[in-house]
Amino acid sequence: MNLDIVLDLKIELGEGPIWDVERQRLLFVNIMAGDVHAFDPSSGEDTIFQVGQPVSAITPTIRHDWLLAVRDGFIRLDPETGATSMLASVETDRPDNRMNDGYCDARGRYWAGTLSMRRQPEAAALYRLDTDGRVTTMLTQVTTSNGIDWSADSRRMYYADTPTSRIDVFDFDLDRGAISNRRPFVTFGPGEGRPDGLIVDADDCVWVALWGGSAVRRYDPSGRLDRTIDVPATQPTKCAFGGSDLTDLYITSAWERLSDDARKSQPHAGSLFHCRPGVKGRPAPLFGG
Repeated sequence: MNLDIVLDLKIELGEGPIWDVERQRLLFVNIMAGDVHAFDPSSGEDTIFQVGQPVSAITPTIRHDWLLAVRDGFIRLDPETGATSMLASVETDRPDNRMNDGYCDARGRYWAGTLSMRRQPEAAALYRLDTDGRVTTMLTQVTTSNGIDWSADSRRMYYADTPTSRIDVFDFDLDRGAISNRRPFVTFGPGEGRPDGLIVDADDCVWVALWGGSAVRRYDPSGRLDRTIDVPATQPTKCAFGGSDLTDLYITSAWERLSDDARKSQPHAGSLFHCRPGVKGRPAPLFGG
């Protein structure tokens, strides 16, 4: 499937795409630069907000602002003024860690985890931010907390701790926001890349970006590979469905850690890509309910 280059930004570490249904914008971040992008496909305008610290994930809220996972925890961003306000701190005792990928469950609770910037194994965790601002630790001994999403009936939670080379699945209790019975869903072999961001589409299939694998893959609920979309960059990071009917697929990517020769061979690494794969996504749940 051919990909269009929507924005040839050459972002160091593009991540976290999500569709803001209210504003009809694709939101995504440039992590280490602390930039939040709001892209309008109808006009081609890309508005950038600077939040002053690494920002790894973003989601719209019922208050019509945006919730961000940043180095120090969770903040709100007012897209009208660009002002930010702290909601909850995370891992203030671990200065070498930062937040990473995140997503909302069907009750509007935000789940996001951390990673060690020194790449220390099992030094991170997965957290649940409740709608009242309370933070609960849900998993420990995590190395690089990454993609997370839920099945349509909210009975399964999919999750990737990237260095494990697996997507795991948990049983999920929606009422309590609790997880149990962790087991492998898909395991990736040498040369396939490692699982980064993931989402679940309207058919309950799981899409995952393979860091180092130059591809985005779709798996059905049984874990069977359904299709592969080749990406002209070795480090795709996450995909998101957008557009008025949620049939546009956007893919972020990165050029960090690439050698000079690799950057020359991948001139569009760090770009935002787009295609129409013939399936539909789901509206992203809003933080707050």
